[in-house]
Amino acid sequence: MSSKTPGAMLPPGSTIGMLGAGQLGRMTALAAARLGYKVHVFAPDAADSPTAQVCAAATIADWNDEAALAAFARAVDVVTLEWENIPVPTVEFLSTLVPVHPGAGVLAVTQDRIAEKGFANGLGIDTAPWRRADSADDVARAKAEIGPRCILKSTRLGYDGKGQAVIGPDTDPAAAWQAIGGRPAIVEGFVDFVCEVSVIVARAADGRTAVFPTVENRHRNGILDRTIAPARVAPETAAEAERVARALTESLGVVGLLAVEMFVTRDGHVLVNEMAPRPHNSGHWTMDACATCQFEQLVRAVCGLPLGATQALFPAEMENLIGDDADRWPQLLAEPGARLHLYGKAEARPGRKMGHVNRLFPGARG
Repeated sequence: MSSKTPGAMLPPGSTIGMLGAGQLGRMTALAAARLGYKVHVFAPDAADSPTAQVCAAATIADWNDEAALAAFARAVDVVTLEWENIPVPTVEFLSTLVPVHPGAGVLAVTQDRIAEKGFANGLGIDTAPWRRADSADDVARAKAEIGPRCILKSTRLGYDGKGQAVIGPDTDPAAAWQAIGGRPAIVEGFVDFVCEVSVIVARAADGRTAVFPTVENRHRNGILDRTIAPARVAPETAAEAERVARALTESLGVVGLLAVEMFVTRDGHVLVNEMAPRPHNSGHWTMDACATCQFEQLVRAVCGLPLGATQALFPAEMENLIGDDADRWPQLLAEPGARLHLYGKAEARPGRKMGHVNRLFPGARG
């Protein structure tokens, strides 16, 4: 086994530990294999998971099983993750035994919407107006201060529209509070935006960074539907989005990837919405239309390798395949310029991400 010295360059043949067993881990494992690395996945639900299907090894155990975590740490050379909601104590424990990227401090910020917003605002980076809400009365006060139209979101574990309730002028704050389960939350004011964009930044342990181009995101039913690369925004807006994403990545001390979702207002201003310290759905287009894909870039960053070039080779559009959208696979395989990626999930359910398709436009100008 190779050295576990933090920051050391891990040679091909080393093993990357992956926390989480979904499609992001799967695509990272495939990228790692191309560079000669093995991946060992750890998750409570790793059996026949998208990641386990393409891994060298899998450990199925609870996040708090220290004996299993210790054995896992002995079997790998570095650990990363494909989901930011890994329990912080799990990462803290592993970090005493093996390098883990990103670290527990990054997760403590990005797992909590209040910590996340506060961190960005502390750097002078703008967000939508927001208030903390720990009760229905707090929701009512926040609505009075930043409403009358706003959105209530649980501070933790909400994604793809889960754990959220839209508040309008006639909404009962108590009903909204109950709709999200009566748990700690944040109330955010609505933003009059023209589009949502995102930027993914890679950062190595020595501080080197590489920024992927700004892309534009379109949602359907609270879930990302399409990503358009590059974003159809003014060059100065794209540059500002990339500056903001880089500043957040460097200030958090991320080693790996940070994806930053932002709103673009009508005057071209960018407001940070959410951050994710892992590969991101809006970066899937890089698999077929970028010099280095986001998954290879994660492998490079956590293994101490030189970061790859991030320029787009040509414009592209990514479409998520949600639920039975994946049943279109024969037509998509026959479509010129389309590159199909399926995640190996046995059952298609409404709202479940089953795969994606990248459409490439090599004759177009970005």
